[in-house]
Amino acid sequence: MKRLLALFLALPLAALSQEMVGQLGSRDALLVLHALQQPDGSWRVTGEYVVFPTLQRRFLEGERSPELGLTSLKEGSTPILFGHDPTGELRGTWRGGVFKGMRYGPGGQERERFEFSQEFPSMAGYSATVRCQAQDGRYSASLDFSAESGKVGSFEWRSSVQPSGHSCQLADLRQQPFDGGLRLAAGECRVTLREVGGVVKIAAEGCSAHCGSQAYLEPMLVERRGGCRLLRPEAR
Repeated sequence: MKRLLALFLALPLAALSQEMVGQLGSRDALLVLHALQQPDGSWRVTGEYVVFPTLQRRFLEGERSPELGLTSLKEGSTPILFGHDPTGELRGTWRGGVFKGMRYGPGGQERERFEFSQEFPSMAGYSATVRCQAQDGRYSASLDFSAESGKVGSFEWRSSVQPSGHSCQLADLRQQPFDGGLRLAAGECRVTLREVGGVVKIAAEGCSAHCGSQAYLEPMLVERRGGCRLLRPEAR
């Protein structure tokens, strides 16, 4: 019984995930944080951020206090930070959907201020006609869609993976009301368009029913001139 009680007390109480957009110094960046609440009320936090337009990537790990939201996250160039030299640290407050503070260098020196918010820019005025392709290694994808003043008129997203030849195809999606971007859906499958760093990020969720067993849909970035590329950040 005591062992079961100890195990229960060690389990996290709640989980929280947020995608946020903002500035790291003068650079645009996208931040994703995942937090698990601990029995003492504090939060164990992991995540990563990507800087635009270079797609430089940093992984994060640390803690958030239970009440004030004081958060300290060490950053590194690998998903597992233990045993690796940190590249910096983000210290600040994370509450109310906003994470802001100061980024410090490996030696503790102040580097740049940062501020991220879960409130993405409105795309109510977004208009574009996009027809593009992107490929990297065994994976290739194409986008074909049009939008006028925030209304998506047509949308098709295809991908394929070699050598299996398995593919995904999304079409006949219906637009849903959505703040801070545009959202299309068909059943459990959802596609979200959000503006970040001067480009539009397109990501799919819950769309496995539209794909072959070995196929998938990687997030894509649509640039202002209509070209697109895969969102494959580099850890450097």
